[in-house]
Amino acid sequence: MKAITAKELHQRLDAGDDIQLIDVREPDENAFAKIEGAKLIPLGQVVARMNEIDPARETVVHCKGGVRSAKAIEALQAAGFEGDLTNLTGGITAWSNDVDPSIPKY
Repeated sequence: MKAITAKELHQRLDAGDDIQLIDVREPDENAFAKIEGAKLIPLGQVVARMNEIDPARETVVHCKGGVRSAKAIEALQAAGFEGDLTNLTGGITAWSNDVDPSIPKY
């Protein structure tokens, strides 16, 4: 499974790379802390809603720490999703630690 660090993702987004960001946490977690521009598709819905993910765009999947996002990527690949999927190592916690400390941790 491909992975990217929070710092690497931040640099690529700042450079203008066309990356879609999918948040597979629950709505209450997303309401508390989110990465700007990420689309919320909770893990339990990700396969049923995979048509909302553009397979032609590079996609980075994130959760709180990287475990649920890895499960989401495995589920999407098993369901036949053909797009480019990358896991955000350390999830939104790493984003808060390494990129944007204004994002609250929980």
